[in-house]
Amino acid sequence: MINHLKVLFIFSILFLVVAEAKHKRKHKHKIRVHHLRHEPHLSEYQDQKSLFPQNPLYSESPPAPDFPSFSEPPPIPFFPPFPFPQPAQEIKPPFQINSIGNWELISENAGVSAMHINLLPTNKIIVYDAKVYRTSRIRLPEGTPCVPYRDRGSTEDKYDCFAHAVEYDIETNQVRPIQVTQGDPWCSSGGVRSDGTFISTGGFSTGGKSIRYMGPYCDGCEWREYDNVLATDRWYSTQQMLPNGDFILIGGRKSYSYEFVPAEGQRSEKTFYFPFLSETADIDENNLYPFVHLSTDGNLFIFSNNRSVLLNPNSHKIVRTFPVLPGGSRNYPASGMSALLPINLDDPNPKAEVMVCGGNIPDAFHIVETTKVFLPALHDCNRLVITEEFPEWENELMPSGRTMGDLLVLPNGELLLINGATRGTSAWWDADMPNYTPVLYKPEEPKGSRFTVLTPSSIARMYHSTSTVLPSGKIWVSGSNTHNTYKDVDKFPTETRVEAFSPPYLDPNFDMFRPHIFEDASQKGLIYGASFEVSFSMEDGAGLTQNDLKVSMYSPPFTTHGFSMGQRLLFLKIYELITEFEGSYRLRVEAPPSNVVAPPGYYLLFVVHRGLPGKGMWVNIQ
Repeated sequence: MINHLKVLFIFSILFLVVAEAKHKRKHKHKIRVHHLRHEPHLSEYQDQKSLFPQNPLYSESPPAPDFPSFSEPPPIPFFPPFPFPQPAQEIKPPFQINSIGNWELISENAGVSAMHINLLPTNKIIVYDAKVYRTSRIRLPEGTPCVPYRDRGSTEDKYDCFAHAVEYDIETNQVRPIQVTQGDPWCSSGGVRSDGTFISTGGFSTGGKSIRYMGPYCDGCEWREYDNVLATDRWYSTQQMLPNGDFILIGGRKSYSYEFVPAEGQRSEKTFYFPFLSETADIDENNLYPFVHLSTDGNLFIFSNNRSVLLNPNSHKIVRTFPVLPGGSRNYPASGMSALLPINLDDPNPKAEVMVCGGNIPDAFHIVETTKVFLPALHDCNRLVITEEFPEWENELMPSGRTMGDLLVLPNGELLLINGATRGTSAWWDADMPNYTPVLYKPEEPKGSRFTVLTPSSIARMYHSTSTVLPSGKIWVSGSNTHNTYKDVDKFPTETRVEAFSPPYLDPNFDMFRPHIFEDASQKGLIYGASFEVSFSMEDGAGLTQNDLKVSMYSPPFTTHGFSMGQRLLFLKIYELITEFEGSYRLRVEAPPSNVVAPPGYYLLFVVHRGLPGKGMWVNIQ
């Protein structure tokens, strides 16, 4: 009996081997086998079986007889019943929009020329100018005492009864004048703290070591001003939030150092010498308002003149030196533009890429100051992936040269170049030929097809002009004063008018496809790394899939002199799209994983459908 069983067992093995060989020969040109890295566990096998309906022809094999072991038989291949792969969701391209944008005048007079601006989470814009002019187009509120001062020319004692700051309500386009009583905030820096408090640092003369606070969340807020609390003068310096929520102040005129902004009412006791800033100074300086961006590794990318480094703000060490950017000078007074491109958090190792555009040659400021010859602004835009091991600058040409412009990151990940001039540099009377025409830049398009020329404005936005992205997706534009006072009649008069520019994505022909966030049904307080839900509606959501949508988080910057400090846009990871009923949806999204990629504080959150953003919602992450 045992011998019969042996023979039966051997023939069974031979039959299986021969059958397997025939099967492979028959299908070797039809099937590509992807080998598993490990064999499935029994639990996986059982879970996969549950995906199939019961089949009477399929059942578990009965246990094999307990034959005596004579030799180890060859293993029989394991083919569990995997479910058939589902077809990938189609990735639809962005909507093809033919609009080139439009302009509207939303205020005839904001009161002050918008040298410095920051959108606050109250939907107010803090707007302020220099005190040194001792004039503006709006007086202090009745009953507010005027500020005494000594005239620098006549040495007479006088009174300043003008407001040099206003709170601009973006919903009503009305302004509230605010008094500046202490140090002059002329050419200062700023940013919004994680609790919504606006912090302004530095300035001119008595304001060089000042810190000013506004808010958070108070009606009729006034400045809380502290003079002589910074360790050194910070005039034309850059302020950047760090992952822990503190601010660092870098540079300034003849200030080749950095320091950290102290707690309110405290003094900064220490500066850190930063020789890189003195090394990048030249006859025209060209190292003021250095471009500073927080990289995805927590280090600071710092660009000055034509050079850049990566600074560790904790160890105070330069950890990388990047290639020199040829072509000219990029910082004040040559005054190019810079932005950090959108960061994609769907990538487990998100890259950080910096863009630097425009400016002028190194001695352009000296030439215009001494001869009044306005040299053409630079035409180039340059990109550098600062997280690559061996990064190199990628160069392309803008449709027009630009100095003193702004480079804004839009809610859908595109960028906007706006304001400025095509000739000259920053400083009073030192530029000519306004660049009236905004330009759209699409970073994901192939090189050579990224720029789109948009509808020009009719108002010159030259030196000391500013712009910012609003929750509506419109661009708030104001300011321009090329003089040392306010002038009503001039080739380039002092501007206090406010415009709103609507980029192509606001074309009303596409409103039916635009997401509208239900704020009351959406989560506004975010926790790092945790999932949260956003509810929204869409008039026409036919065929809507998860791949059609993006969720972006935007940090509204402090903007002055062509640089938007702290500007940052993140694309979040989307887990799931849930259809509640026709036209109503929920997205399950993952918050940024850490404060390194998203410093704590307030952001505007947008749902974007194939390039169309809806109105942004304020969220706070801690």
